[in-house]
Amino acid sequence: MASNLEKLVKTWKVGAEFYKTNRGGLITFHGPGQLVVYPILNLKHFKPSIKWYVCHLEKTIIHLCQKYGLTGETSPHTGVWIGDNKICAIGIHGSRFITTHGLALNCNTDLGWFDHIVPCGIEGRGVTSLSKELKRNVSIDEVIPEFVDSFCTIFECESLDIDREEADNLFQSDSSELLN
Repeated sequence: MASNLEKLVKTWKVGAEFYKTNRGGLITFHGPGQLVVYPILNLKHFKPSIKWYVCHLEKTIIHLCQKYGLTGETSPHTGVWIGDNKICAIGIHGSRFITTHGLALNCNTDLGWFDHIVPCGIEGRGVTSLSKELKRNVSIDEVIPEFVDSFCTIFECESLDIDREEADNLFQSDSSELLN
């Protein structure tokens, strides 16, 4: 069996790039076919608990999986699983109850990339995707509105569609309002 270092070298040779981050969790893969969502939330507006937040991200993906007729589950390992295969990885960072990083849901991901690593440091378990489970192509564009609906349901919030100019104005305004 190849060591972790040997796997990393092999993965680097096939074109993968590596980045160190300050999020929780071990090595993972982000690439085409994944819905990568990094919510930036002030948990003081919800519940000031990182554990609560991670649990609600997992519940969001479980809710989304149910929309597709799939049974997503949690385990002692963070993330959402379909049987013994992880469909969604979660790795977050929190500082003063402001969240960064988030989740990666495999939609129509090339799962071969995971053969080169030990995803999240968990030996003996696999990965899967919505496309693999449903035996059809499930695009990110198809999943986005379902994810937003599930997120809003689980977090008991609403989503507002704003254009780029409105977003720029919001972020250029006094951001201290957003942190309180």
